[in-house]
Amino acid sequence: MSRVDSGLIVYRSFVASQSKEAPLDPREIESLLKRVWNRETTPEEAFQRLETLPYEDLGFAKIDHHRGLRRGFAEVVYGPGKSTEQICAIVRRLIDHGQNVLVTRADRAVHDRLRELHPQALFHEAASAITLTIRPAPALPGRAAVVCAGTSDMAVSEEAAVTAEFNGAAVDRIYDVGVAGLHRLLDQTPRIRQAAVIVVVAGMEGALPSVVSGLVAAPVIAVPTSVGYGASFQGLSALLTMLNSCATGVAVVNIDNGFGAGYLASLILRSVHRSPLP
Repeated sequence: MSRVDSGLIVYRSFVASQSKEAPLDPREIESLLKRVWNRETTPEEAFQRLETLPYEDLGFAKIDHHRGLRRGFAEVVYGPGKSTEQICAIVRRLIDHGQNVLVTRADRAVHDRLRELHPQALFHEAASAITLTIRPAPALPGRAAVVCAGTSDMAVSEEAAVTAEFNGAAVDRIYDVGVAGLHRLLDQTPRIRQAAVIVVVAGMEGALPSVVSGLVAAPVIAVPTSVGYGASFQGLSALLTMLNSCATGVAVVNIDNGFGAGYLASLILRSVHRSPLP
């Protein structure tokens, strides 16, 4: 069998079939393909290890084992709307495939059950998130800063910070520096300027991302929160302010979407400093 034929067999395994022992981390895929190329393993053996791609059907969920290869970061489990049993079943299959796991918007009861599956499951109470690390994620270059307007915004800020750290980012937390006391923000500006990407979380009128973006060169990811009195309309006021920012370089995610901001910050850190896939 020629090397071209061997390569075709391995490639086809990426888009076909179902099995139980697939290395899904991009580094392992690269290593496996090199072993086939060097004839250190057979195409048939490689096929057996790749066959769960592109997804695994559990009936109530279709687990995207291929996402780490496409996106660089594995699938994340969104907790609300799922039973504890469903979350545990999904997590079990992810860890069986050697993937680190992040569960968002989860509570301690879910964490207690997941610890029965794997004692390394950690509960991040402020972020309402659970992380389970099989092996450390490759460190992303550069640093991210998570800037929070007020203490009431910290839950969303922590969701962003925990997500970025889970993906391998170094994160500086700079909290309670809202525009009601601008001197607090100005005191932290030299520290904020060290970051390659900045997540800014604010409720009320949502002015903080515009102010931060006017002080730094890095891209700013704005996160409106539902914190505020009646006319804030559960975060809609902050969202509209951020969408209408006169400062350049501001991108906006949905209300209370700390996860989306942390994920986007991770992608920016990776893509700015190296190729799209690790």
